Amino acid sequence: MENKDKKRVILGVAAHPDDLEFGASGTFAKWAQTGAECYYLICADGSKGSGDPNITPEKLIRIRQKEQIDAGKILGLKNVFFLDYPDTELVPNLDVKRDIVRYIRMLKPDTVVTLDPTMVYSISRNSVNHTDHRAVGIAAMDAVFPLARDRLTFPEQEVEGLSPHKVKYLYFVNFDNYNEIVDITPSFDIKIKALTAHKSQIKDEHVKITTERAMELGKKNGVKYAEGFVKITLR
Repeated sequence: MENKDKKRVILGVAAHPDDLEFGASGTFAKWAQTGAECYYLICADGSKGSGDPNITPEKLIRIRQKEQIDAGKILGLKNVFFLDYPDTELVPNLDVKRDIVRYIRMLKPDTVVTLDPTMVYSISRNSVNHTDHRAVGIAAMDAVFPLARDRLTFPEQEVEGLSPHKVKYLYFVNFDNYNEIVDITPSFDIKIKALTAHKSQIKDEHVKITTERAMELGKKNGVKYAEGFVKITLR
């Protein structure tokens, strides 16, 4: 029987600083407001996300990590972790999966939120999904099931005291397909404040598009603002 008094633990796994702010931060803020322990794990270092000819990759990494930490404080996250794989070079190999499994076993989340790896491109939005986004979605999905669950996978982690862990819910951020709608009307202002904390990345057009998307989805579902996910309940 599920212990309803147990505090929820939720881990967001994304490629870059700001990824989850676009599609899931209203939901994270809402969860944090209800007392859940919420965390982000950012897998790529964000070192190529700038057109500024005067900025170095090293400086950009520092800037973007601070922006993500600041955004996390706005959302009420308990902590933000960084893996620092090179930007645009993320692949769902065993090293990345092992690192994600380590955080799943350490934090024991009941819910993991990540980017939908099936979202390769969108005709309706005239966009191609970033290669790192697809890679982290595959790696996080595999880390959740079956890798973090099975004690004979990465047995060195059990020796370190990180016992296997079974995640109950897996949420995929997907802007075109979803089976779970979250009303983020009470936390929408927090979402936008967290999004704009990424000053090196976010322009007015990003805020406009994000607002319109949340309003459009909300209108379809009888609320002012909403976020949508593909939700899998694991057995």
